[in-house]
Amino acid sequence: MKFFRLDLLTLLISLFILNSCTNQDKLGLAIDPSQQIDGTLIDTSTVLTKTVLEDSVVTSGIAKTPLAYFKDPVFGTSESNIAALLSLPGSAAYSLPSGTITIDSAVLVLRYNDGFYGDSLTSKYKVNVYQLAEQPSASTVYRGSKTWQVNTGTVLGTQTFNSRTHTKFKITNIVSGAKDTLVSVPAQLRIKINNNFIFNNLFGASTAVLASNNLFQNQVKGLYVTLDKNQTGAGGRFLVNLDSSKVDVYYKTVNGTTIDTATVTLPLANRAAEIKRTYSTTVQAAVNSTASSQETVYFEGLGGLRTKISFPYLKNIITAAGSDVVLNRAELIVSAATGTDIPYIPTPKLSLYRYDIALQRTEVPDATSTDPRYIAVNTFGGFYVKSLKEYHFIITGYISDLMRGKTVDYGTFIGPVDTTNTSSVDYAATAQTAGRAVGIGGITNKASANYPYRMRLNIIYTKATK
Repeated sequence: MKFFRLDLLTLLISLFILNSCTNQDKLGLAIDPSQQIDGTLIDTSTVLTKTVLEDSVVTSGIAKTPLAYFKDPVFGTSESNIAALLSLPGSAAYSLPSGTITIDSAVLVLRYNDGFYGDSLTSKYKVNVYQLAEQPSASTVYRGSKTWQVNTGTVLGTQTFNSRTHTKFKITNIVSGAKDTLVSVPAQLRIKINNNFIFNNLFGASTAVLASNNLFQNQVKGLYVTLDKNQTGAGGRFLVNLDSSKVDVYYKTVNGTTIDTATVTLPLANRAAEIKRTYSTTVQAAVNSTASSQETVYFEGLGGLRTKISFPYLKNIITAAGSDVVLNRAELIVSAATGTDIPYIPTPKLSLYRYDIALQRTEVPDATSTDPRYIAVNTFGGFYVKSLKEYHFIITGYISDLMRGKTVDYGTFIGPVDTTNTSSVDYAATAQTAGRAVGIGGITNKASANYPYRMRLNIIYTKATK
């Protein structure tokens, strides 16, 4: 007990002494002003910007295939149609069930993938399905510019629907020889296909055709899926997972006194998207412009538009500040143009990349995992910040190399990329993102109303102490 009271007294005395210090700044070590390091911010570095067309995009065999018809009030009209090859059940051979066969219904099931962009509230969509007049090849790489030959004389299926890309619903699952069950399925678009078309090409086909998937595909070719141009509203862009899409055929067999129902599935094999655009007068003028820089720039998914940027006077910073400059941070800020976030929010993600000496796309040092200056994907940026209406990129390593002449700017670009990749910085041209954005370019005219929101490069540097 004696030692306990002593410890308590010591504690009270210590608290009294510390409490008596009225100037807390005097606690700790003092900093010598001559050794203090102050950073200098430069936010007036010139950025030149130009809207350019995206490279041609591959649309065959991609995970997310666009199905679209969108009348964008800023960009103009765009569409994306799907061409898909039909395969036999099992993709090898098919043996007909015994008995008399009748088809109850045939349904083309298109599974939605994440990434819808457009009007999900007021637009009423209508999808039409036709037969292809040519067969998609597994050995051919198809691009969005490919125009498919289609038998447009007969509509094989049609469906009016609303945009419900995340809404599950229930369907009846037919079980052969047992009671049918009600099951919940992921969000999908279901289109009834003409029964006669399926019967003639499957149940009514010859044994030789059904014994070879190649012969079956030569005969049936495939399906062409397109959104009706007379739909109500502005429309939109859907992304479809064709890996899990299919044609389900519900049929009935009669064997004497035995009646049974069953389902057979025709998978969708080789597929591609056919992308078409008609840009608005304003956007087309931006693409055709020969000006060295533009006040408004455009970014569009489905392999549409990107923006080329350049920093022509970076070396002047070294000249003015001296060669002993250490670059602490370089951040590029891209602001959405005023009013262009309503009714369609800017695309959730952009990417920044450069050309190498062979004019091939590659990462900047800050996004290159093998570079010692590599930073995490989330730190590198490119995500839309809704509260600020901005995109931010940290490109300290790249700007440092350009300033010191360690690398040459063969071309630097910002463009839409697939939003689902979170492990690396994408830079490939892609049709797998549907969004778009209108940005403020690198304005040098301070009299412009958009000057405070210009695309700007914020550089913080310090002068090394010798």
